[in-house]
Amino acid sequence: MGYAIYSIEGNRQRLDGGSMFGNVPHGLWSRWISPDQRLRVALSCRGFLIHDRQRDCRILLDTGIGAFFEPRLRDRYGVEQPQHCLLTSLAARGVHPEQIDFVVLSHLHFDHAGGLLTPWKSGHAPQLVFPAARFVVNRRAWQRAVDPHPRDRASFIPDIQTLLDRSGRLELVDDDLSLLGPDFGCTLSDGHTPGLLLTWIRGEQRTAVFCGDLIPGLPWVHLPVSMGYDRYPELLIDEKAAFLPQCRQSEATLLLTHDPQYAACRVVRDASGRWVPMSPERSLDGLIA
Repeated sequence: MGYAIYSIEGNRQRLDGGSMFGNVPHGLWSRWISPDQRLRVALSCRGFLIHDRQRDCRILLDTGIGAFFEPRLRDRYGVEQPQHCLLTSLAARGVHPEQIDFVVLSHLHFDHAGGLLTPWKSGHAPQLVFPAARFVVNRRAWQRAVDPHPRDRASFIPDIQTLLDRSGRLELVDDDLSLLGPDFGCTLSDGHTPGLLLTWIRGEQRTAVFCGDLIPGLPWVHLPVSMGYDRYPELLIDEKAAFLPQCRQSEATLLLTHDPQYAACRVVRDASGRWVPMSPERSLDGLIA
């Protein structure tokens, strides 16, 4: 039976291009993604739906930024739509929130966990939108969200930890994703934020891996490229240097959360030994693993 993997588009946003590309000069990164007049680049905030067809189990990897921001912050962070696009995209595939069995969060930054929440409405506190799902978070990522550093405190959503904890469905994991099934594993990364959880699906026909913010899109496959948002950029590059050969050896499909055009790719070394993306795919509509 295997697994079917779908890319699920969430709300798009625009962020400062210099922040997204760290120490890469504007003259270079602007060739990769053209900025707007405010020097912001368009980004997707997509999740991935995995349907375990044998168990009829549905697993969602990340939830995008969602629509929980009030209008002032929606403008600050460049969120382009006021409606909850991830839920619309799920509905277009015939999936309703109550049908999601697991939500695996790579980490709890707002552009990955905001889709857990109902859209902003004046005078109403946000609520969780997946009423039956178990929420899977790495233990160190959870601790980071509960007690953030001043440098990244603004990246976390106030009170979302309380909502998750009170749900009774929070699952804190270390380096084991066996609760999802025997074909799931993980890589942990600390360069972007401590406890970043990268989910592997090793099916009978194909291997796929959700890259989170270790490799958010095609330009970040290039080893030296990191983000200004990364807590430990040199560590992140070392982690990529170990991660990419694993992806190549297993011929894995890389699932990309922020690339504005492509949802997935594979990787290869070119003639100079540089890591480059190959066979990019704009969407996944039931990729079989």
